[in-house]
Amino acid sequence: MKSLKAQQHPLSKIEYELEVLDAPIKGISFADKLAESDLFPLKPTQIDVLQINMGKMCNQVCKHCHVDAGPDRKEIMTRETMQHCLEVIKNGKIKSVDLTGGAPEMNPEFRWFIEEIRKISFDIQIIVRCNLTIILANPKYHDLPEFYRKNKIEVVSSLPYFTAVKTDSQRGDGVFEKSIKALKMLNEVGYGMENSDLVLNLVYNPSGAFLPAAQEGLELEFKKRLKNGYEIEFNSLFTITNLPISRFLEYLLRSENYDNYMEKLLEAYNPVAASNVMCRNTISVGWDGYLYDCDFNQMLELKVDAPSSQHISEWNQQSLLEREIILKQHCFGCTAGAGSSCGGATA
Repeated sequence: MKSLKAQQHPLSKIEYELEVLDAPIKGISFADKLAESDLFPLKPTQIDVLQINMGKMCNQVCKHCHVDAGPDRKEIMTRETMQHCLEVIKNGKIKSVDLTGGAPEMNPEFRWFIEEIRKISFDIQIIVRCNLTIILANPKYHDLPEFYRKNKIEVVSSLPYFTAVKTDSQRGDGVFEKSIKALKMLNEVGYGMENSDLVLNLVYNPSGAFLPAAQEGLELEFKKRLKNGYEIEFNSLFTITNLPISRFLEYLLRSENYDNYMEKLLEAYNPVAASNVMCRNTISVGWDGYLYDCDFNQMLELKVDAPSSQHISEWNQQSLLEREIILKQHCFGCTAGAGSSCGGATA
């Protein structure tokens, strides 16, 4: 399976994607709903989290991927851009660095970057969004669990379900089996184990055009099934709503589910979730250093509304704190039901 970009699919063109997403749902825009909740214009509360996309290269081509990542994507962050990130981490009072991709581990400077962050402080939370199968993809990655342990990394890994059928249908043949092996390797060095400070969290994305079930109940079910079936332990399960971007948008349009799905998101709008959206305390850094309100806006190439600080090399904390967050209809995905963020439910 190739990325949408490699297929030259119409949705690989941002202009077309935005044209689809710009249409109001039942005549209502996301900004309208925020105004009803006295949240418009949406503004940041602080900047605690720097979420950094290390590149779009990945060893998997998942059906729901909003990044359109895959082996054929060559966009990758350079050491020079990472140096600018390090300056911001050092001087910008950043509490958490969230490394994502693609598979962030495929960036040749990945380990250097983490070691440089650790030279700044061991108190900074470093999250790596690991797809699990990368650990087994090549012998050079087999020691990743030990590298994570040594550098006190918090590992967040996607596992669509606790069965092979559902997992493989979303992420590719054989992914479930490899994911189980990788989880065992992480458990062996202490991740997710009782009385360990090594955090291993899993992420659940629905496999179709529906909202995730309650996070707490799903977590209990995942823990029971993975423990009883595979002797695997983990800390928390995050439920994340699929946003209508890139490959998931392509699926919605192809299956003629787009209008119904967007109406579901609208009807499930939760003002409490809206007040806690992750873009209010996070800046997303693209592989090329440009700045975005969130990872989803990044994939739609919607740069921050801070003209003097649109690139990591131009970082201006005050300008970024005073900006208005850019809103489109996909934002309904983060405010539906119990809310959705890279850290799971928000309400």
